Amino acid sequence: MAKEKKVREPVNWKKELRLLPGYLILSLWIIFTAVLLIWILAASFSTSREIFKGDVFKFASGFHWENYVTAWKTQNVSVFLANSLLYASCAVVGILAISSAAAYVLARFTFLGNKVIKSGFIVAMSIPLIMIILPIFNITTRWGMTGSRLLLIVLYICLNVPYTTTFLMNFFRNLSRSYEEAAAIDGCSPIMTFWRIMLPLAQPGLITVGIFNFLSVWNEYFMALIFASSDNMKSVGTGLFSMVNSLKAVGDYGSLFAAVIIVFLPTFLMYVFLSEKIIAGVTGGGVKG
Repeated sequence: MAKEKKVREPVNWKKELRLLPGYLILSLWIIFTAVLLIWILAASFSTSREIFKGDVFKFASGFHWENYVTAWKTQNVSVFLANSLLYASCAVVGILAISSAAAYVLARFTFLGNKVIKSGFIVAMSIPLIMIILPIFNITTRWGMTGSRLLLIVLYICLNVPYTTTFLMNFFRNLSRSYEEAAAIDGCSPIMTFWRIMLPLAQPGLITVGIFNFLSVWNEYFMALIFASSDNMKSVGTGLFSMVNSLKAVGDYGSLFAAVIIVFLPTFLMYVFLSEKIIAGVTGGGVKG
């Protein structure tokens, strides 16, 4: 069977000209971001004197790999990365476990209070964190729960469940009901239908919102600043802030930029390798099944 030749559509120059300002702004933003990241990367291999002289791209004294060793060992970057990985991974698992079940029930079943619960999630998303942080801190202090990694994980789960549930409801709502009908004929209970059939069908949405939540917890600063009371509990956000103060005091800016690269690398790699899944999950929620 002969392969069909793809017909290339002619370029609509009028449309492209209308989009030209947007292309220019996007190109400038990409160039600025790329130059900034390249400069930070070059500075991470330079000495403090070269950074202040503006000679980061000359590498007159060679590549200073010891900056990364100092940042990793002396400044406890490895501890901060391990903490953030623990917080983000455990929080994402808990968020998806709770939100996926809640979203399925709210999207596929009609019951008394359904609309009230949905509205409650919307209201919860609109409440600023600064308004609830003091009551939470007061309660946890009174109950002696501060200084615990488990407390941070639970708080991250509770704070992200409303957004995640609202996001996933659209995916479950757009799935065809024929799947549930076929499962019911085969004798599947509603719970088994959810775990074996509906949850795998919502995989694009789960992956996308899981990535968003992982990055949100990874980059979170305010909650970790308040509830991570010891250096051994600090995440990359609060840890990087403490490193900035300590390395500025000794003038070791090369190690400071090395720490920035180490902290930035995991999220950058996640975006690079999972960008297609993120786009597919975002666009897939608007397609009827």
